[in-house]
Amino acid sequence: MIKHVILWKLKDELGKEEKESVKKGIKEGLEGLAGQIPGLIDVHVNINGLESSTADVMLDTTFESVDALKAYAVNPKHVAVADGKVRPYTAIRSCLDYEV
Repeated sequence: MIKHVILWKLKDELGKEEKESVKKGIKEGLEGLAGQIPGLIDVHVNINGLESSTADVMLDTTFESVDALKAYAVNPKHVAVADGKVRPYTAIRSCLDYEV
């Protein structure tokens, strides 16, 4: 199995209420992919970091294989969520992929 973990920092110009709305949209969009993407075993989005956090949103996904992760990256359903709910609002993206 492959873990795919992403941390995003939202753009500074977003207001507090807008950030909360964006975080909810990211969570709903990405978690809504469950059962929609072949090889995607599990998907969780955390939007409730503590004050000590340096990121605003965390994606924690599990895939059957590296090939499944690669296919997810270009899957139109995933791309639609990324382009519509994530990329327009994020300033920094950090990713860690690893085998479990």
